[in-house]
Amino acid sequence: MSGSIMFSGRHLLVGVVLIVLCGEMCLVCSGQELLDVWPALAPGETDASPGEILPFRAEESPRVTRISGIRRPTITVHLAERPDGRSVLILPGGGFRRVVTDKEGTEVAAWLNSLGISAFVLRYRTTDGAEPDPWRRPLQDAQRAMALIRSRAVAWKLNADRIGVAGFSAGGQLAARLLCDRGHLHYEPIDQIDSQKHSPSFALLIYPWNLYDEKTDRLIPEAEVPSGCPPVFLVHTHDDKASSLSAVMFYAGLKKRDIPAELHIYQTGGHGYGLRQVPGSGISTWTDHAGRWLNGLSESSPGQQRP
Repeated sequence: MSGSIMFSGRHLLVGVVLIVLCGEMCLVCSGQELLDVWPALAPGETDASPGEILPFRAEESPRVTRISGIRRPTITVHLAERPDGRSVLILPGGGFRRVVTDKEGTEVAAWLNSLGISAFVLRYRTTDGAEPDPWRRPLQDAQRAMALIRSRAVAWKLNADRIGVAGFSAGGQLAARLLCDRGHLHYEPIDQIDSQKHSPSFALLIYPWNLYDEKTDRLIPEAEVPSGCPPVFLVHTHDDKASSLSAVMFYAGLKKRDIPAELHIYQTGGHGYGLRQVPGSGISTWTDHAGRWLNGLSESSPGQQRP
């Protein structure tokens, strides 16, 4: 009987440890730093909920972590072991109702770290579906996060002129809005951090979601490529129900303005794959192309636009 009680207690202890590891303490144990995006409540918020992890989907292996109800946006810091000065703010997807923190977040950070690029995963605020502009609060968080990273560039051994953004799905739309905002802040500056430039130096848009408006057969107005847009790498699939015309037309806008860019459209792969393999598709090879593109930007001549 005592052995049975001890066994149950041991499992209880393991359960408690796993719960802790699934929360923010996991970041501390793994050497990652968790930072608040805002010094107090985020603009327009009345609480600071970090959100909740939604139930895992049985058909997904490996599991995918989705967090909803986020009112306290944060970034996790993933510094490269051998940094080369480049860094990337990662904007996961989730339809603005949730944030996919691993498949489109930490897994991407690990890949970038392997290239010598430091990474920062943003858990931006999510919507309950009632607001007319569900992208607005996430864009505020992304603008503030970019400025925050630049403000700490020296401490993190980053080159402030080589800070990019990588957006997936809804995060891809968010990244496009960030590229095209022409320096306009969507919130009132609150401190010295907001004096930092929030524009990315380069971007990766991976299956960007809903940049294309079927009704007008054009990009949404907020994604019209400006003349000062930095270099962009784009990936989509032909069979993605979130139409690849988003990536194609954004690329066309870049091409018209002679902005360095690279576009890859795969026949199959669907949507929401992150870096993971999809049976019957070569979509997981996009990181090979992206790695070469990123290194090509680093090696560009002084007369070219570069991160």
